[in-house]
Amino acid sequence: MDYTTLISSRFSVRSFKKSAIEPEHLSLILQAGRIAPTAGNRQPQRILVIQQPETIRQLSEATPYTFDAPCILVVCADLRNCWKRSSDGFCSNLADTAIVTTQMMLQAWDIGIGSCWVCVFDPVKLREILNIPGYFQIDCLMPIGYPAPNAKPGPKHFDRKLLSETVFFESFPVEEEVQTR
Repeated sequence: MDYTTLISSRFSVRSFKKSAIEPEHLSLILQAGRIAPTAGNRQPQRILVIQQPETIRQLSEATPYTFDAPCILVVCADLRNCWKRSSDGFCSNLADTAIVTTQMMLQAWDIGIGSCWVCVFDPVKLREILNIPGYFQIDCLMPIGYPAPNAKPGPKHFDRKLLSETVFFESFPVEEEVQTR
């Protein structure tokens, strides 16, 4: 599928078939994350692949949003390896893992695998369940799997702001002119 169709058709899948992801498909998804651009090419992403049903069940203690997916990618950043801006110490980890996660989501969709970006979780509980080191920041969970027949976009999926509401040329409008919804 062409890129415009790919990015236009992808939606957050919250209902999955029980079937396991084929190893070659999982490999393609993980490779997409591996080659993602990161600040200074520091590559701080650390991805934990969870496929054991018992471990996935345990994850429900840390988040209600596993959606019975057959695989969950736990996307972390090694804070020891993030690029930091010298002027203020800004750490690139969230930007880097967002790029990595987006590339994996788009690769997954391109091969018929759905995904959902999950940021609602108890990081302390998740760290405990999965034995995640303290120097890894858990940035998101990504349940993945083949979409169930009833999978469909959420009610707000197609509610997109106009381009003129999000893109400005040369300067931003004065605050009272900005429309919010």
